[in-house]
Amino acid sequence: MKRLLISNTLAASLICSSAVAVTPTTSDFNDTGDILERSKKYTDIEYDIMVQRAAQAAIYYMPAVAQVDFIKATVRAGGNYDTVNYVTEPFGSDKGFLTANDTTAYAWGSISLKDGPMIVEVPPMTDRVDYFGSFISAWHVPVIDVGSKGADEGKGGKYLFLPTEYQDMFGTAAELEAQGYIIVPKIDTHDFSFSFRPTLLNGATHAEAGEHAKGIKIYSLAEDVGGDIAPTEYIDMTEIPYDCLPYYNMTFIEDINDVVQNNPIREKDRAIYSMLQSIGIEKGEAFDPTPVQRKAALEGLEIAYAHMQNKFITEGETVAPLWVNNGEKMSEWSFWNFGPQAQMGFPFEDGDEILIDKRAATYFYVTFLPSQLGGATFYLTGLRDSDGNLLNGTDTYKLNVPADVPAKDFWSAIVYNMETKNFSRGVERVGASTKDLDDMVKNEDGSVDVYYAPTLDEVPEGYEANWVTTQSATNANDWFFLFRLYRPEAPDWFENWMLSDVVNISKP
Repeated sequence: MKRLLISNTLAASLICSSAVAVTPTTSDFNDTGDILERSKKYTDIEYDIMVQRAAQAAIYYMPAVAQVDFIKATVRAGGNYDTVNYVTEPFGSDKGFLTANDTTAYAWGSISLKDGPMIVEVPPMTDRVDYFGSFISAWHVPVIDVGSKGADEGKGGKYLFLPTEYQDMFGTAAELEAQGYIIVPKIDTHDFSFSFRPTLLNGATHAEAGEHAKGIKIYSLAEDVGGDIAPTEYIDMTEIPYDCLPYYNMTFIEDINDVVQNNPIREKDRAIYSMLQSIGIEKGEAFDPTPVQRKAALEGLEIAYAHMQNKFITEGETVAPLWVNNGEKMSEWSFWNFGPQAQMGFPFEDGDEILIDKRAATYFYVTFLPSQLGGATFYLTGLRDSDGNLLNGTDTYKLNVPADVPAKDFWSAIVYNMETKNFSRGVERVGASTKDLDDMVKNEDGSVDVYYAPTLDEVPEGYEANWVTTQSATNANDWFFLFRLYRPEAPDWFENWMLSDVVNISKP
């Protein structure tokens, strides 16, 4: 067998060598197919190039845009870098987040290393509250996790961020680590963000989670060494309509500019950065695009959105079927198709390649992936009904959730707007979960039928508590599910259990 492999390799080498050695004929050079004439159909080539470059830039910068919108939303809400945002109850439909849940009282914020090393002090877990969460770079790469599953192992600690240009002014990384700091691996960006999801223990409340967030402190290493630490600013976002969604209008292009201005241009990004000047983005310069640049940028952005949306709904791309038997799909429910990226810490790189499309398609609908993907939560994605049709905002659907969902904590099934990947806006209830069971009508076997419909008129009488609207305050939306299992009972839970497809009951 070894001899055969060697022979095949040698043969392939000879074939390649032979191919390279072939001398092209004159006709090969002349056979342009009148390309000069054909090129004349492009009457505004500068504009066409702007559109192409805008489209590629939007796809490339998608993860960074999803990150920079966190700090920009905090500024709009009255905070800034180094502000700790928190809520004392789960998110409602007034919050603009990519596929957040409605069961957790998050804490989140952003820092910048432009002025030097920064510290984020994370409080230790208590017998009431633990944290599960991560810090991410400006390019949305997770750099370190926190809490009992993270670097501090639930003991809390001072997470120290050292910029790549740090010159050991306060000691080397090893010396600082010896002093008790948790050194965050150097990442070649200045902006970082964090989002911590509290785990409530022993009957703790969401209000307690909000109080726990006030144990997060943000200050510079210089302040810590000098012993004069300024108080951290906290904002209770519970009643504030915080919105960090990327919007596919000119603000998206402005977001790209902000990423460029706030962070170093990395070696790997130089080629795509060079293209940004076509649409008016240049480091160190004010962003003031011409009307033509704005028009081209928006046209390119529309192409980029269509590309990412196509990746999202195409089976096997962003998501893939979970339940498959001998190549045959058994269910329309899908899982997040990360491949080896989950084990690698989501760099979205593979050898010499940056996985531009896969990265964009992922951060098109999620944020804050952890550096170590654990078993705390499993996300089933539902895009289609039992007939394989994409879910729409006008029909009525029924989902049967059995009594034996293999989740130690609870399950939830949330509706997300297909256009924005956010909750339906202006509604009282964005999903159903175990926590709603006391109010819902149950079947004799303990299962519940949840009805997803634009209005209550389409729901069977008496099942009002089992209804989740698929309509925002203004219109019916095409939508999709995330069905979450919090703390699955076993890593292979899906081998012995399967969730039924959602059924379209509007059909005649």
